[in-house]
Amino acid sequence: MPSQGQRFIPSSAEDVLRRRVKAELRKRMRGLRKALPLQACTERSNRISDRLQALAPFARARAVALFWPIEERHEVDLRPLSASLRDRGLQVAFPLIDPETGVMTFHFVKDTDRMIGEASGLHEPSPEEPLALPGTLDAIVVPTLALDPRGHRIGYGRGYYDRTLPAFAPPASTIAVAFDFQLLAEVPNTEGDVRVGWVVTDARTLEAHEPS
Repeated sequence: MPSQGQRFIPSSAEDVLRRRVKAELRKRMRGLRKALPLQACTERSNRISDRLQALAPFARARAVALFWPIEERHEVDLRPLSASLRDRGLQVAFPLIDPETGVMTFHFVKDTDRMIGEASGLHEPSPEEPLALPGTLDAIVVPTLALDPRGHRIGYGRGYYDRTLPAFAPPASTIAVAFDFQLLAEVPNTEGDVRVGWVVTDARTLEAHEPS
């Protein structure tokens, strides 16, 4: 498993360029994903769920963190997987972001009907749900807009996962999921970015690694 906290310190000019490229890729991938028909999103999401369940770190897990999709953004939909895992007796946690501090935590949810929905389409657990402390999660599934085989990813630019994952991984395995067209040969990494250990799309499963 690759190190998930690798730091990158480029020159200031290079860092500005990389951030501009990331912003352009973020915009492009949001557009491409939004153009994907909802039925195709569902079919691809189901294939991603199948691949996740076959992944060794995920298959032996007893407690995992997933994310609730914002349907309007055509995100990967893992809700059927969540229900299946809970039926099998696994603990499933979802992220909660404190709007004042920007701190993200994970909370175990037994009944997703109790998730709190927002007008934006975001669903989060109640703060009263049991907190998942570092060391209690075996696998964390991470959303992304673009990613590469090295495990570098581009999210929405808020850095929630980059700030949170180091507290959980290791021992937790980190797995980024995306539709296959979101997997690029390389995405730029900037200071503070945290790599994931695995990449899962609807067409392939990769253990992330830096080129030799």
